[in-house]
Amino acid sequence: MEKVILAFEREKSADRIREILETAGLGDCLICRSAAEVKRLVHKQRVTTVVCGYKLSDETAETLFDDLPSSCSMLVVAIQSMLNLMGNDEIFRLAAPVSRSDLVASVRMLLQMGHRMEKYVRPQRSAEEQAVIEQAKMILMDRHGMAEEQAHRFLQKKSMDSGAKLIQTAQMIIDGIWTL
Repeated sequence: MEKVILAFEREKSADRIREILETAGLGDCLICRSAAEVKRLVHKQRVTTVVCGYKLSDETAETLFDDLPSSCSMLVVAIQSMLNLMGNDEIFRLAAPVSRSDLVASVRMLLQMGHRMEKYVRPQRSAEEQAVIEQAKMILMDRHGMAEEQAHRFLQKKSMDSGAKLIQTAQMIIDGIWTL
């Protein structure tokens, strides 16, 4: 059965969303109160979907997302003014108050995305290719203040947007062909 992490400061919000998702048959909901709990559960349980509020007790959803594996999707449910503060386009957003059908459809879509990511088997890279990717990430980290995970996601997104392989994108970053 699917597992979805629900991370909200208010217990009432988490319980309401859990009832909606479990009634719709979307899986078991694991409730967390902090970003630290979410990180532990994502890695321990191999969860691919996190539904949360804008802010948890120890950090914002956006900061949490940066620390999650790239295979993990996030849906933030919050009032529109809070959603407008978010700058990361990789995070899905749903304005509160949210309808039952919108919530169920959004989580169902994220779970399906997680299945596709699990089926994708990343080809093994040579040590030389891996070194090129690491060098490109270091450039992004040094020049643009990105964390390693952000640099990796940037490379992945550039690759997907252009239709190029990750190694080709990394080489273009190194060669100075692509910049932010």
